[in-house]
Amino acid sequence: MKRLIAVTVLSAAATAGAQTFNNLELGLTGGYAGGLSGAVFVHAPNVVGPVGVKVGVAFTKPSDSINDSSPEIPGLSGPNETFGAAKQAGRASEYGSQTVVSADATYGLGEVAPGVDTMVYGGVRYGMFKATEDYGSSGNTTYSTNAFGLGAGAMASYALTGNLSLVGDLGADYFFNGPINVNTVRADGTTFSDRYETGDASYAENGSRVIRPGTSFKARIGIKYMF
Repeated sequence: MKRLIAVTVLSAAATAGAQTFNNLELGLTGGYAGGLSGAVFVHAPNVVGPVGVKVGVAFTKPSDSINDSSPEIPGLSGPNETFGAAKQAGRASEYGSQTVVSADATYGLGEVAPGVDTMVYGGVRYGMFKATEDYGSSGNTTYSTNAFGLGAGAMASYALTGNLSLVGDLGADYFFNGPINVNTVRADGTTFSDRYETGDASYAENGSRVIRPGTSFKARIGIKYMF
């Protein structure tokens, strides 16, 4: 599936680039989207009138990955307390990552002020989310899920030179539920793996432990270069 998404994104970018090569834009932005976030995108504006195509990949280091109110995992931790209490006591830590591939149609709104161009966009998303609760030498559990979604937003750019512009991006993405893969590694190296489909009885329990974006708001700023 990941390979298929990558091929689709690259094909869309190549097609758009071939149609409007002289106006192809490459952008790099950074900011916040549920945590520190960076993104790279390729945009072909005015493919059909004011309508263009934009594809991109964003990576986010979430500020929180595991729900603090979740109970500790029996067999991996000591006292039967919440995960938040285990973190405060130094028995546990958390980390995770979020990677989102996007494909959007764009609509140019033109200049709203001298040198400032704006556009709106909307399209599909494919998110790959991972979160780990780590109990040190006692072991860890990693939750991973891939999910489709939808997104929309607006971008504004300010020309710095003939080809280089400052760009700001505000938007929101919504992701549907997807299967959750759970991998536990115990102190002796024993590994247990489970998969919970959205209709399984244990899906809600495992899903509530992980902080995954249902609706994710983003604000990034960066630069773009027109070829």
